Amino acid sequence: MFFFIVLYLALVLIRPQEYPALVQANLPLLPMTLVLALCGWLVSRNKSFAAPQYLLLGAFLVVMMFSQITNGWAGGALAQLLQFGPIVAAFIVLANAVTSTRQVYIVMAAFVVCATVLALHGVEQAHTGVGWTGVPLIQDGRIQYVGIFNDPNDLGMLFVLTLPMALFLGSRAGGLGLGRVFWLGAGLMLLYAIYLTDSRGAMLAVAAVLGVYLWRKHGVVAAAMLGSVGLAGLFLLPSRLEDLSPGEESASGRVDAWYEGLQMFLSHPVFGVGAGNFTDHNDLTAHNSLILVLAETGFVGFTLWLGFVGYCFWMMLTVLRHEPELPDAQATAAWATERAIAMTLLLSLSGWLASAFFLSRSYTLVLYLLTALVVAFYANARRRFASLPGFALGRDWVRLAAIAAAIVVGLYVVVRTLLAFQ
Repeated sequence: MFFFIVLYLALVLIRPQEYPALVQANLPLLPMTLVLALCGWLVSRNKSFAAPQYLLLGAFLVVMMFSQITNGWAGGALAQLLQFGPIVAAFIVLANAVTSTRQVYIVMAAFVVCATVLALHGVEQAHTGVGWTGVPLIQDGRIQYVGIFNDPNDLGMLFVLTLPMALFLGSRAGGLGLGRVFWLGAGLMLLYAIYLTDSRGAMLAVAAVLGVYLWRKHGVVAAAMLGSVGLAGLFLLPSRLEDLSPGEESASGRVDAWYEGLQMFLSHPVFGVGAGNFTDHNDLTAHNSLILVLAETGFVGFTLWLGFVGYCFWMMLTVLRHEPELPDAQATAAWATERAIAMTLLLSLSGWLASAFFLSRSYTLVLYLLTALVVAFYANARRRFASLPGFALGRDWVRLAAIAAAIVVGLYVVVRTLLAFQ
């Protein structure tokens, strides 16, 4: 099971089946590998649905299907099941397949190695105009890849969320320093590739990751001061950040799309306009993962999706804040490793969220593979340190709905403010 789900992860990221030279062969590599991983899970003893994310994600799939029915397309429910169902299956398998710290390291390494392959492809594109896939630079000179990474912004998001993993693996590597050089070199390559994407969202996400790291290490004041310096440094780079303002054409179009998404929610507040139907009501997609879910699945779907993502952050913060009783040096060292992994995954989640605020990536597979790793890590940590608390939806529903409502109000205020500056 573990081998096949890691292979599936590699195929999702590197995507050789979508290279122009191979696409005509129409090889079903992804579904075949996922089926093999799922079969391994079915016969495995490692089956657990204890984390609230399992129920939230399953319920979210049901709401996505029901949102189509409430908007007059019963066949859309089956379409959503076929489209999002494999993502749910991949989440379940990966979250159950990772049962040790070593396997957490392996999955992180798979993320980083695959992202570095895409970064090297981007470097080749930047220097020759065309990567080994046969895919050229886009018209404005930014790098791209194939499939779900044919947008520079998606590439930037992947590079940002894998960057903390590369740095973590570099800090843990041995091998007379060769492993450390390899992983830190991969981290530098990812940083350079983020620059080559010229994705403003990805660059701001790097600043967000740095800010979260400084907050956890040195407190809010230091994070605000040093983060501001780092953000100012980003704006000094020759990039599209120089043109970032509410009135700039691209930014203005995004704000307008956010406003239209909120109007869709107000007209269909319970189950939204239907999963995947945003562009039926607006020429542009939402360009914001939160607003996309809110508009398409309404308050019910938004609350479920927000809870799914929010619990992942909560789990990592719980590890970082927890102070277990440690009987000996070995337990102390083991807990230090747990905290380091939790910090790494928190930074990866923060990088994803910061990027996703400017992109419509609510349903893309990369998010659910990352969150599966988070859920698996926390389940394993609880097995090793029983004092770590569990999470139960029963006592959190009211709080979750209140947070969702507050975020909706916050989004409305932000959008109205940005519209006033246009």
